[in-house]
Amino acid sequence: MTDILLIKNGVILAMDAGRRVLEGASLLVRDGRIAAIGADVPAMPPETPCIDAAGMVVMPGLIDTHAHAGHMLTKGLGGDSEDWMTITGRVYAEATDAEFWAAEAALSAAERIKCGTTTAALLFGGGPDIMRTEAPDAANAHLAVIAEMGLREVLAIGPNRLSAKSIYRKYNAKSYDEIAVLPDTQLKVCTALIDAWASRNDRVRLAVSLPVFDACDLQDPAVRALCLKARDLAREKGVLLVQDGHRDGSIAANDASLDLFDTRSLLAHCIDLTDEDRAVLTRTGAKVAHNPSALMSVSGRCPAPELMEDGVTVSLGTDAAAPDRSFDMFRNMFQAHRYHARHFRDDAVLPPQQLLEMATIEGARALSMEDEIGSLEVGKRADILLVNMRQPHLWPPTDPVQRLARFANGADVDTTIVAGRILMRGRKLVQADEGAILDRAEKAFRLAMRRAGLA
Repeated sequence: MTDILLIKNGVILAMDAGRRVLEGASLLVRDGRIAAIGADVPAMPPETPCIDAAGMVVMPGLIDTHAHAGHMLTKGLGGDSEDWMTITGRVYAEATDAEFWAAEAALSAAERIKCGTTTAALLFGGGPDIMRTEAPDAANAHLAVIAEMGLREVLAIGPNRLSAKSIYRKYNAKSYDEIAVLPDTQLKVCTALIDAWASRNDRVRLAVSLPVFDACDLQDPAVRALCLKARDLAREKGVLLVQDGHRDGSIAANDASLDLFDTRSLLAHCIDLTDEDRAVLTRTGAKVAHNPSALMSVSGRCPAPELMEDGVTVSLGTDAAAPDRSFDMFRNMFQAHRYHARHFRDDAVLPPQQLLEMATIEGARALSMEDEIGSLEVGKRADILLVNMRQPHLWPPTDPVQRLARFANGADVDTTIVAGRILMRGRKLVQADEGAILDRAEKAFRLAMRRAGLA
């Protein structure tokens, strides 16, 4: 962390309540927080560390509210279809060790830093069925790397479905042991991980994940018992409850059967919702992570504009970097606009300001972190991007909000700062060796492919 840092001459998009845009303005960071903005920045001594942001937009770090750990090392496996999901689940369960999850975390963090994503919420594994929480080793390896890389993250950990694969492989020096995976054991491991990381690093948080069950599933007493244990764990520890894959009626079914949702619930995808589903979201204050680039958004539609009209908090997620995606939140802003404009046949749906809100302050609200991040305001954490606007595809210098939401991409981010610490400057990682990260990830990938019989 830089104790003090002055950013000057930039166009500041505060994303505060007034949605201020300050031209040629300065911002002062002190002890990891924003100390002053605009005209309130005092004259500083000439030796003050300073970034000249001329030609750049200064904005809050982007917030990705739904992704997956592991996916960075499953690109290109099985194409862009159900085959990819099958192969990925097999790799996670049968071919990974703690080093795989650490190497993948470093690669994922590097891409996020280079795309300007300063905070992300990730499920630890492949959807609801292959959560690597049978022991703490893999999650600890992932979290340690994220803490070292300097990013902010919420890692959702939890049990598999009762019907999911029940045997994982645990590798040792020369062979492996087969480990029985029991949901109750997974919940005990999750409890220990939440407790262990509660005060270890203020940028890294844990959440509880729970598979999505439909009305038929919820008739099974064992399924109901598992859901209630996960719900109660999240509430006892004061952490988010995260679910991946709600669709047509599942929200209403879970609410009626389990009283599952409150303001600390984060529900991903939420496609083809019924009127009853929408009513539950409005009543309970549960938040939505909309993933316009995801495979689920091909099979159904999240009614994001309608939900926001209902007063529901809707944020943006990437669904991670595979099979055909990336951590580029600008890409997802563009995709969200096209997705819903086509549905309504109305280009005015999801205007640029609203898209930027979904990727910043609404993302913070979805993670119950709006008092700390998501906008550039005095007292908030100094999670800041400098976006280079002096480029052909971002020219001429008209409305910066429109240029960012419609034309920018992750490669336009020049500087990424988290908690006052510069992680990237001039497109170069400052705190990590990018080449070493790539080499480490390749080694872990090739070993996993051999173990899975895919090499």
